[in-house]
Amino acid sequence: MKTLLFGFPQGGELIIILVVVLLLFGGKKIPELMSGIGKGVRGFKDGLKDIEKDIKEDASTELKA
Repeated sequence: MKTLLFGFPQGGELIIILVVVLLLFGGKKIPELMSGIGKGVRGFKDGLKDIEKDIKEDASTELKA
């Protein structure tokens, strides 16, 4: 069964996007770009973990009170 993912590039669209990115940034800039994106995603996930931790701490202190 094939799931339709609306808004996400599929097959040929993804190849065209990758070619455009390669042309815009060049081969030498792509690793730097991917590194920056990875750091951003990592920071976002760390922020989510901190928020979850704060929520759990607040919930546990409310249950104790």
